[in-house]
Amino acid sequence: MNLVVQPASAEQAAEAARLSGALAVEPAGARAFRLREAAATPGVLAYCGAQRLDWALRPEGLRFAGLKLLAMDMDSTLITIECIDELGDLAGKKAEISAITAQAMRGEIDYAESLERRVGMLKGLSVEALQRVYDDRLRLTPGAEQLVAACRKHGVKLLLVSGGFTFFTDRLQRRLGLDFTLANNLGMADGRLTGELAGDIVDGTAKAAFFRVLGRAGRETVAIGDGANDLPMMALAGTSVAFRAKPLVQEKADCALNYAGLDGVLALFE
Repeated sequence: MNLVVQPASAEQAAEAARLSGALAVEPAGARAFRLREAAATPGVLAYCGAQRLDWALRPEGLRFAGLKLLAMDMDSTLITIECIDELGDLAGKKAEISAITAQAMRGEIDYAESLERRVGMLKGLSVEALQRVYDDRLRLTPGAEQLVAACRKHGVKLLLVSGGFTFFTDRLQRRLGLDFTLANNLGMADGRLTGELAGDIVDGTAKAAFFRVLGRAGRETVAIGDGANDLPMMALAGTSVAFRAKPLVQEKADCALNYAGLDGVLALFE
């Protein structure tokens, strides 16, 4: 097994190699290093924690160019915000909505029920608020464009699957050239949100089902998420990545990125 550490300096990589008993150190990307035939010893794990380095044990020979599908969550993964929380801010209810979002992401309450409650709090909000959030508050996560570009280069299909809303996923699909998207539809009437959803709810089960429908479940796939509703999909992937994720998700994922950007996913492959 190889140990990938990032974002690291050459000096930090050398120390991690010493502590892990690695046979060799090689660059794996911008501020990323692959430690060949290394062990996740208590010493190297403590060092990575103290130095704020992400680490991941990876099998030999996994190549990014060999992937078929990369799926990722939207809110707090591809983008830096939770769109529903920002809509809640414009509705004067951010604190209440954000608290429910956090509970849902930690897996403490049912996602579908939590979404219906939060959307209900948006009743009467002008549809124009959606565009305001997209224009003024939505930002891509650092490294997102590099990851998307690598997928385009190597022919890896991109899936954006979200418990958020089609208003945002549709625009990101056009902007980034994503292959597939799945998200919830907000009910609208007379230029305002109805406080209801139109169509079936996209929860963790729906995310996993769509991932499976694409026929891609297996070794040649990656799934990236941060919340409990991403876990069913992540369980189907060849490599699951917890990105700035809740503790439950980090425990179950193959790899966790807490300090590197989304381009850190590239370093997990050769």
